[in-house]
Amino acid sequence: MKVILNETVPKVGKRGQVVNVANGFARNFLFPRGLAVVADKGQLKVLELRRAKLEKLDSETLSSAESVREKIHGKEVRIEAKAGADTTKLFGAVTSQDIADAIKSQLKVELEKKQIGLLTPIKRLGRHKVEIDLHRQVDASVELFVFDPEHPTEEPVEAKAAEAAPEETA
Repeated sequence: MKVILNETVPKVGKRGQVVNVANGFARNFLFPRGLAVVADKGQLKVLELRRAKLEKLDSETLSSAESVREKIHGKEVRIEAKAGADTTKLFGAVTSQDIADAIKSQLKVELEKKQIGLLTPIKRLGRHKVEIDLHRQVDASVELFVFDPEHPTEEPVEAKAAEAAPEETA
């Protein structure tokens, strides 16, 4: 069945695209959620009228994603977590939501947890590289430092830099 997507659907297509999907997928998933409409002649005419508007919206989201990338790419985000006394294994886990909250509080950028490219929750102390999907054409990465203040395994980068350069008194 040919449908016109109202929203971007992962592994199916992007907003405004005409795609061919299984009848059951369209009737049971896409239509009830308002993600697509049947691609008949009337809807295709409406799509052509909306295409310029959709392209403008896509370029705006692309520029917004690029500005967010400039703010967060390569930056360090620190998360405090409890770990066992003799091990680097965490009692809990650091999830995508925890990372999104930390980025919001430390870098002042609001992200959704689905944008965080974390396949499995982080369960160890230390440094981890986390990929972030801002737009289908724009990706960023942050350096995540998970630490336990009671059992330091590695000092944050800022602490090392502060010790290397002694403070000057005025």
